[in-house]
Amino acid sequence: MNNASYQQRRGQIETYFDRTAADTWARLTSTAPVSGVRATVRAGRDRMRQTLLSYLPADLSGRRVLDAGCGTGALAVEAARRGAEVVAIDLSPNLVNVARERVPADLGTGRIEFRSGDMLDVALGEFDHVVGMDSLIHYRAPDMVRVVTTLAARTRSSLVFTFAPSNPLLMTFITLGKLFPRGDRAPFIEPIGEAKLRRLIAADPSMSQWQAQRTQRISSGFYTSQALELVRS
Repeated sequence: MNNASYQQRRGQIETYFDRTAADTWARLTSTAPVSGVRATVRAGRDRMRQTLLSYLPADLSGRRVLDAGCGTGALAVEAARRGAEVVAIDLSPNLVNVARERVPADLGTGRIEFRSGDMLDVALGEFDHVVGMDSLIHYRAPDMVRVVTTLAARTRSSLVFTFAPSNPLLMTFITLGKLFPRGDRAPFIEPIGEAKLRRLIAADPSMSQWQAQRTQRISSGFYTSQALELVRS
């Protein structure tokens, strides 16, 4: 991983989600009414979250889960309700504060520890499962793959994450997205083809014990993202 390019893009992501559009994302991830375009994004994100959760065991009791890029915490809550000990981390302190405020009282036996910071922080420890929903899509391919391999090194069972699949429709949406007001623009998404991503991951020697398994593409209006499950053999 090019540490300089990773740090630069991480800074751009933090600025966007914590300062430029924190209120926009807090509203998007709530139940408040939103515009037609944002409604399609909300629907797509809801479907993707359920897809990633379906890749995890129904019973997570005694399991440690990292929600890497937790946003406002919806996925972390559902994992905790399955009994998981969840560490939910995001670059944006503002979004993490919203997540803390939204935690319901009925988590059952699970619990959530919210943090703001870097998902690659070694101090977070080891996990049974790692989930990264739309938290890697802003990184260039070499940095994204290195994030995956770094997280995999501290993961015992499975790593599920999303990437932006390279296709003409997504490229059109990215181009149209540049027409939105600057405050509504996310840092540039870095599309990558599924075959290329699988090849890059498989080529890394540290991933010899990992196998790519389920995958699912979700398209909903301006939202297009693809889930990929990696399982330790």
